[in-house]
Formats: sequence, C-alpha cells, structure tokens
Amino acid sequence: MRSTAVLLIAGIAAFAAIPAQAASKEYIAGQRLAATCANCHGTNGVAIGGGFLPLAGMPANAIVANMKAFQAGTRPATIMHQIAKGYTDEQIQLMAAFYAAQNK
Repeated sequence: MRSTAVLLIAGIAAFAAIPAQAASKEYIAGQRLAATCANCHGTNGVAIGGGFLPLAGMPANAIVANMKAFQAGTRPATIMHQIAKGYTDEQIQLMAAFYAAQNK
C-alpha cells in the first residue's frame, strides 16, 4: 500500500512539473505531428548535424510560410514538397505552434 502511495505522489509531482501549455490538447497534437519530422529535423526540432534546418524556436509564422511554399512547389526542396502536401492547414498550424514553443 505504501509503495502505491509513493508512486501516486511521484506521478502527480511529475504531471505538475509539465508546463501548462504542454497539457493543452493543441500542444499535444502539435507534438505528435512534429514527431514525424524527427528523423530529419531532430527530436522536438533540435537538429543535430546532417545539414537539416532546426525547427525548435523558429517563429510559427515562418514555419507556416515555409510549409505553404513547399506545398505550392515554390520553395526548393528534395522531399519536402511531397511531405508538406500530406498536412492540412490545421495540422501545419499545430506543428508550427509546437516548434515555436521549443527551446533552440
């Protein structure tokens, strides 16, 4: 019984340590969508090597504009044209907000 109480308290403490924005449905949805970008742009947009653009801390409007340019084919890329076309405007907004909230 005591170990259950300790686990419960630890779980509550861990949840309380999460920033308020992290608990929002929009933040979580953006985080999940952004996970698909991790192979190239790094976990949470913190790119490490490889020459890929880091997305963490980039202004949301810049991410949205870049994704729109990829969708339209007006920004040069190798694969991003195809990837960008798979996202709705709402999904792009959610990812952009998530990345903008990350530390560089």
